[in-house]
Amino acid sequence: MTLFLDRDGVINDEIRDSYVLHPDMFRFSDGVLTAMPLLAQHFERIVIVTNQRCIGRGLLTVAGLEEIHAQMLATIRQHGGRIDNIYFCPDVNNDSPCRKPQSGMALQARQDFPEIDFEQSVMVGNTLSDMQFGKTLGMHTVFIPSTWPEVPFPHPLIDKRVENLLQFAQEIQ
Repeated sequence: MTLFLDRDGVINDEIRDSYVLHPDMFRFSDGVLTAMPLLAQHFERIVIVTNQRCIGRGLLTVAGLEEIHAQMLATIRQHGGRIDNIYFCPDVNNDSPCRKPQSGMALQARQDFPEIDFEQSVMVGNTLSDMQFGKTLGMHTVFIPSTWPEVPFPHPLIDKRVENLLQFAQEIQ
């Protein structure tokens, strides 16, 4: 089984109407560092799929994003968790094939990890775009209302709603 995770609003606190542009702006969301080792025991693969429009807008370089991600990965590893790979889309336009809800990042992940079966995968995100991304590929979808608490549940794109990643990790143990 593969776990697909959005980043902003799931792994780290989202900065509403802005971006994480430096490592010191990155703050893990409550419970994430406790959740990651639990998720690592349950899922064969864990990948992050994240839209990073800030790169296309010239606010952050790929090298800057890699620095943020290197720090994030090191901290997750120090707490006994793991991320197998990170896929990001720097494009500004919503119709880009790699930008969620389009499937490009998932197809890239399956190219790197051919054993990925989307119908045996879970997508955890905090937007309806994340949920559409998962549903289009036949994944089970889990919604965290960190940024959009007003999204109704039940909802046709959302299979499960949890308050945060730790609640999800605890429920699947």
